[in-house]
Amino acid sequence: MVENCTEASQFIFEGFSASWELQIFLFLLLLASYVITLVGNLGLIFLIWVDPQLHTPMYFFLSNLSLVDFCYSSVVTPQMLAHFFAQQKAISLPQCATQMWFFSLFVATECYLLAAMAYDRYVAIAQPLLYATSMSPKSCAWLVVGPYAAGTVNAVTHTSLAFQLRFCEPSVVNHFFCDIPAVISCSSSNTGTNALVLFSLSFVLGTLSVCIILVSYAYILAAILRICSARGRRKAFSTCISHLTAVTLLFGTLFFTYVRPSSRFSADADKVAAVLYTMAIPMLNPLIYSLRNQQVKAALGRLTQRRGFSL
Repeated sequence: MVENCTEASQFIFEGFSASWELQIFLFLLLLASYVITLVGNLGLIFLIWVDPQLHTPMYFFLSNLSLVDFCYSSVVTPQMLAHFFAQQKAISLPQCATQMWFFSLFVATECYLLAAMAYDRYVAIAQPLLYATSMSPKSCAWLVVGPYAAGTVNAVTHTSLAFQLRFCEPSVVNHFFCDIPAVISCSSSNTGTNALVLFSLSFVLGTLSVCIILVSYAYILAAILRICSARGRRKAFSTCISHLTAVTLLFGTLFFTYVRPSSRFSADADKVAAVLYTMAIPMLNPLIYSLRNQQVKAALGRLTQRRGFSL
């Protein structure tokens, strides 16, 4: 079979196998989700940028999280929406490699940004007197550069290994974008090394970021329990609820997809999980951080008031 292989020049996505009516409904639903993602994330970045009261480490990390959410959703969603009504859902190998590289970069970056945000909350709650020195502009910059560096390593490793494989015509990918497991499963080469590296790197990177988050929250919980007043405890804990929600949503879906035996779940289940972490979570994150955050709502009120007076 391999000897008679005609090298593939493109991949064909299967996309969502559904009736025409259901596909129209999914298209409209996902289009609305993407518009909310764009408005929510770019709006939050703009709000943090223009309001001096939000120029703190916490909101510096939040603006970077919104940027990453916007980027990795935009890597996948526009092409997926365009393919809904395309006769052939095709993507060339170079385009697929580019999409895989950027998606792997941004999704790993987000995991470590969430870990950096957990560390920021730990310093703010458990060591408030050291907060100004521990979270200096230089420290914050390094805590953002680190996640991008880890994301770059993740992207280079997986993309270079995946596109060293041999793909034969016709290469049909049972997915709606160039996700790593879906692409390597199409290869006619031995993919054992790819599967092992995918599992190992995802497990190591995921476990490391989860451990940073868990250790940070263990110290945060201990510090909160030492606060005498119930009101003080509620105020300290409320600053962490949004972050914990974002962590649970992202890591739950990513571990479901990447840190498990490849034969355990169906491709349809993987597509549902992929919709969550490529479209739903980037849409929900700005809403989670805005609706539960009094400072963001107050900043939005100040901005609205200024715009009202100027008009």
